[in-house]
Amino acid sequence: MSLGSQRGAAAAPGVVPAPCASKVELRLSCRHLLDRDPLTKSDPSVVLLQQRQSQWVQVDRTEVVRSSLHPVFSKVFTLDYYFEEVQKLRFEVYDTHGPGGLGCQDDDFLGGTECTLGQVGTGPRRAGRGPRAVTAEDISGNNGYVELSFRARKLDDKDLFSKSDPFLELFRVNEDLSEQLVYRTEVVKNNLSPVWEPFKVSLSSLCCCEETRPLKGLVWDYDSRGKHDFIGEFATTFLEMQVAFAEHQAQWECVNAKYKQKKRNYKNSGVVVLADLKLHRVYSFLDYIMGGCQIHCTVAIDFTASNGDPRNSCSLHYINPYQPNEYLQALVSVGEICQDYDSDKRFSALGFGARIPPKYEVGKPRGIQGVVQAYQNCLPRVQLYGPTNVAPIISKVARMAAAEERTGEASQYYILLILTDGVVTDMADTREAIVRASHLPMSIIIVGVGNADFTDMQILDGDDGVLRSPRGEPALRDIVQFVPFRELKHASPAALAKCVLAEVPRQVVEYYSHRELPPRGLGTHTPEAAPALRHEGPERGQHPRGPVSSTSGPLTSPGASGPLPGPP
Repeated sequence: MSLGSQRGAAAAPGVVPAPCASKVELRLSCRHLLDRDPLTKSDPSVVLLQQRQSQWVQVDRTEVVRSSLHPVFSKVFTLDYYFEEVQKLRFEVYDTHGPGGLGCQDDDFLGGTECTLGQVGTGPRRAGRGPRAVTAEDISGNNGYVELSFRARKLDDKDLFSKSDPFLELFRVNEDLSEQLVYRTEVVKNNLSPVWEPFKVSLSSLCCCEETRPLKGLVWDYDSRGKHDFIGEFATTFLEMQVAFAEHQAQWECVNAKYKQKKRNYKNSGVVVLADLKLHRVYSFLDYIMGGCQIHCTVAIDFTASNGDPRNSCSLHYINPYQPNEYLQALVSVGEICQDYDSDKRFSALGFGARIPPKYEVGKPRGIQGVVQAYQNCLPRVQLYGPTNVAPIISKVARMAAAEERTGEASQYYILLILTDGVVTDMADTREAIVRASHLPMSIIIVGVGNADFTDMQILDGDDGVLRSPRGEPALRDIVQFVPFRELKHASPAALAKCVLAEVPRQVVEYYSHRELPPRGLGTHTPEAAPALRHEGPERGQHPRGPVSSTSGPLTSPGASGPLPGPP
């Protein structure tokens, strides 16, 4: 199994890295564990630890499987996988004595094993007295999850002095006919018509995103000693579940093959009913792009006096024929990526913090080289001034994004690239504008050029907490990425673009997911009518397991923003 591919060059220190190549699900089972309990068998659970900066950090732990030396755990661990990193894992098995299955200091250590995530990916991991099988599955292609709720009627009574204590296990059947536990419900005490709690499971876990893959449901009568009594089983597929639920016929006979062979009039051991099914499709950034969503980029360049006279070689705007300045480096690196997602490749080019002649028309250059040409041509024609106000720029692009929002389609998303040499002077208005823009199809990238102290700019980036307006209103989502260029000036253009654009795909998906807008051409999933598909399983015996558009006219007041003028 291939877990993923290399992400590319490493990010510079202090910069948000590119998204991981893959996500991996880990499933655990054990065999022949030590028995530490004198009267019953051990109650095992597994703790997963990951090595981070030479320290072992607990990631999560499984549920407790009561009285079992061969447990199969339903808990699924989801980890980010990086091809170019050695990701060390440690699995520790405990006989758990804590209340409610929680770990405590009195837990008995049964054994442990260490490996890397890459080793797990090459096949089941077996070592020592830790988990005897750790299987990994790439879920990068996962495109949604489903909420399921089951109940049952008239289950067989397996107890002499009370009613059965049923629980349900759901398995998927793999291509090699092996069975993978997907979910185990809670136990409902003393009830032959139990209603189990709803649960969520990814389509990847449930059926490998193949809706006709066979599924099996097994119903058991719980025994505290681990010797659960088999009640019966049923077979289905996820496609059948959807069709049957839509037709209000989602129920299956729970059959015990042993009874069916021995008892002439045997019909079933109860009925299992699918009480609820809610399918949630999760689309990727590429899904939206392939659906025709256009990414329009607006570039806003700082023309405040603090940049220095462009005729002076010390100026941040100085045009060196042999070495592009930082504005151009950032502009070209990001723009060359963004232009590939806009069919007309036209950028809206704006400037702010300058006095501009009133007769220049709105600039809408074609392609990133058009923006570069417009930038270079306007430098001798503008007077660098101030202050560094960016709220008008954000509001201008937000108006275009608001018009797009009203279409109700995933057709156009806006990126505002702000290149500035200092901290903004209208911080309160900027925060207000960002919070409003967080409700729109829009992302903001701010690149800090030069050696100024950009500490205060980190406030605008929501990585360390939710950005709030001066009135206390929180941003709906994090739409700002701030990057100090000096941390990337020695990186390759490709690495620079990766770091600067790292958060955009997630932000695009977050916006359209929040609006519940699928990619264009894809509506809400509705299962097609199809004949019911059933998979007859083998006999079961004793339970073996534990439980870019035109802008408006230029802003011409001193210190206001305006379009980059095109060539005269």
